[in-house]
Amino acid sequence: MDFLLTVILTVFIFLMGLIPFWLLYVISDFLHFVLYRVVGYRRKVVEDNIRSCFPELSEEEQEKLVSLSYKNLADIIVEGVKGFTMSGKQVVTRYKYVNPEFLLPYINTGKSVILLPAHYGNWEWGGLSTPLQIGYKKIIVLYKPLSNHLADRMLRKNRSRTGISMESIYETARLFKTYSSQTSSFFLIADQSPSNVSKSYWVNFMGRETAFLHGPEQYARQYHLPVIFVDIQRVKRGHYELAFSLISDNPASLPEGEITARYAQKLEEIIRKKPENWLWSHRRWKHKKEKQDA
Repeated sequence: MDFLLTVILTVFIFLMGLIPFWLLYVISDFLHFVLYRVVGYRRKVVEDNIRSCFPELSEEEQEKLVSLSYKNLADIIVEGVKGFTMSGKQVVTRYKYVNPEFLLPYINTGKSVILLPAHYGNWEWGGLSTPLQIGYKKIIVLYKPLSNHLADRMLRKNRSRTGISMESIYETARLFKTYSSQTSSFFLIADQSPSNVSKSYWVNFMGRETAFLHGPEQYARQYHLPVIFVDIQRVKRGHYELAFSLISDNPASLPEGEITARYAQKLEEIIRKKPENWLWSHRRWKHKKEKQDA
């Protein structure tokens, strides 16, 4: 079954590669209709999240935001598939770092860094674009492997073709131990709900007590690595700009949990400006602090 699904996926990727971008977004508009109106993919999760985070909006405004969030999701899906066949020139044209020089002081001094993006805008093209625009020779992207091993191998091979190293989140400890002293950059998408709540940092995020992954802060403190926020913004459909901003140069000097709180604050700032670009279909608040403290 894995083999058959992988063949189907390969054919689909090939066909999507033949499609020009203008037609890609016609397909995305249709997918938006299907996800939003027909299937209602995680509709209740999306609606509950948006209503809880934006109670000040009217019902009509909330529903408009729900629709826009599905449009964002549809774009991410088709762009993710299109990314398999995009050239390096296409990627750099459509996915630009606006201040890559921000990392030069760290690169020039041989300092590894932790880079923290989020499920905001298009994070899928990041792995392809990053080696073409920043000077780190070792760029490690932590991801959760697919259960379909053939598809996972295809994903890793494709995403690594421009120079990144796609690595399993289950190897995180080993990777930091091995590469933190080798002028590396570690990408960790840090806004998903943690699986181990007992180790989580709890932060007031979007007006709600929210559990955040402990890993980024833990490894930053352990290996004395600067932590940098990655802001991904859609400037127009199919075109994105990324900007770096500092969370901390010296994590060990800060109180426990401060790195996570700063990350959450930066993320909330960009979400409140353009909330439709965040992935609201995540069950982000499935953990409750009072249950953990009980």
